[in-house]
Amino acid sequence: MKIRCCAPLSVAILLSLPVLAAATPGQQPTPARPGDPAPKPPAAEPALPKSAAAADYRLVPGDKLRIEVYRDTQLSQSLQVRPDGKITLPLAGDIAAEGRTSTELRDAIVTALKEYNTNPVVTVIVVETVPPVFYVMGEVNSPGTFPIKGQVSAVQALAMAGGFKDFAKTKNIRILRKGGAGGQQTIAFNYKDAADGKGSPVQVQPGDTIIVP
Repeated sequence: MKIRCCAPLSVAILLSLPVLAAATPGQQPTPARPGDPAPKPPAAEPALPKSAAAADYRLVPGDKLRIEVYRDTQLSQSLQVRPDGKITLPLAGDIAAEGRTSTELRDAIVTALKEYNTNPVVTVIVVETVPPVFYVMGEVNSPGTFPIKGQVSAVQALAMAGGFKDFAKTKNIRILRKGGAGGQQTIAFNYKDAADGKGSPVQVQPGDTIIVP
């Protein structure tokens, strides 16, 4: 009985397999050969979460805050901006928050506490914000509250409100905008001029109220 040797076939199989060379410490890795699969790119690092509110964000009713007063646990507390736009702190009393940035509110709290503390150190943290909206009232087909997603011009805002009724005075539109320390600004808006591309476009800001007479 003859026994056939399979050694040449085994050698051929081994030679046909790819060689996996691992680089040892201090040694350069083996260069890629033609036909080798391309190396996978490194996994992307996860994006860092954005802050709850930008530095120029202006507070609105419903926003949740954390007030920290250095070395005073009684004054340090979590608060929510009330519907009237104010917050209440022990000793400081009622303080207007609506329309202010966190920095402006911090300065107002510091001023209110100076009567009881020579140099109070206050931090205002915006924990959670209310989704930004604007309001359209008056002679439009669908008045109401509308969300702001990205940049919205006054022309686009009026389109979202369904356009004008027959007797709307489109040249005398007013935009009411809340400013710092509870103030209010009135912006005159002429829809016809804006639609014709005259003047600079007016961008809607959170909390704006557009009134169409």
